Amino acid sequence: MSSKLKTLVICPGRGTYNATELGYLQRYHADKPALLAALDQQRQALGQPRLSELDGVERYSMTQHSRGDNASALIWACAYADFLSIDRDRYEICALTGNSMGWYIALGCSGALGAVNAMGVDAEGPAQAFELINGMGTLMHQSLSGGQLIYPEVDSDWRPIPGRSEQLDTLTEQINSESGCELYLSIRLGGLRVFGGNEAALKRLQGELTPEQDRYPMRLYNHAAFHTPLMQDNAAQGRQQFPPDRLQSPTISLVDGRGGCWSPLSSNTEALWRYTLDHQVVQPYDFTAAIQVAVREYAPERIVLLGPGATLGGAVAQSLIQIGWNGWRSKQDFIESQQREPYLLSMGIESQRAFVV
Repeated sequence: MSSKLKTLVICPGRGTYNATELGYLQRYHADKPALLAALDQQRQALGQPRLSELDGVERYSMTQHSRGDNASALIWACAYADFLSIDRDRYEICALTGNSMGWYIALGCSGALGAVNAMGVDAEGPAQAFELINGMGTLMHQSLSGGQLIYPEVDSDWRPIPGRSEQLDTLTEQINSESGCELYLSIRLGGLRVFGGNEAALKRLQGELTPEQDRYPMRLYNHAAFHTPLMQDNAAQGRQQFPPDRLQSPTISLVDGRGGCWSPLSSNTEALWRYTLDHQVVQPYDFTAAIQVAVREYAPERIVLLGPGATLGGAVAQSLIQIGWNGWRSKQDFIESQQREPYLLSMGIESQRAFVV
């Protein structure tokens, strides 16, 4: 019987490399020079700033670091390097999932895309995971169609606000009935709803929502209307740039943004490609369902959240609270459980990282 802890790994999405993450690659991954050099080489070949330069500057720039073509590649590099750093003598990875762009990262970590390894790029040519992530991030930055806005469906103790979900459904319908407005559910993010829409709709929405918890409604800077029909052109361009033969069966099970499972032995790569570059680009991404299905299907003994950052930890915990996982019913239950024995380990948090590497 294995003494390793069965572990679910979660890959982060956009918005996780912020000012506090500046220097993440230097701080934690100076021991992977071949990996970082390979990524820099690919970026240079495309006429893009090297990741080592972006990560190594003295001051964080919202304009530079959060734009899609830079943020996507930075987050991929940090997350994949973290994935390589997990102590495999202690943790047996049973499945991977992710939020939004984290789906692409999960594909790379699972082996469904040819990933850059610690010794450099694959012998076959450019690293396909980096190519997809950097390419889609660039497409999103070039079009930047619409935007995203976050609003809570739970209170400060992470308990559901009665009637809130229905209220937001009704408000979405009302705004969509107005001329020139397009508003959609973009991501179900634990206790948060992420809206995606065009500028007219988001302005109307922001004007209707009551400020809550000192931070909501929160408009996301440099984000397009991901996971909505406004991304149809991006999805089509992505399919042209990345043909189906770039994907192969994963070597580690995957859970997608519908809660669908892709196993190493039974994955249809054509369907996986179609989901990746069609459905999940233009349809809502249900991160909540992904987490809930992953824990029920694979019963992990630990969950590891890859860096950079740790902002996704709350959404993970909220998703688990909704199904009473580990007996959790509130934020306080989760905090007390974490203090006794951490179940969710965020590699972007120094003290928790020490348990993982």
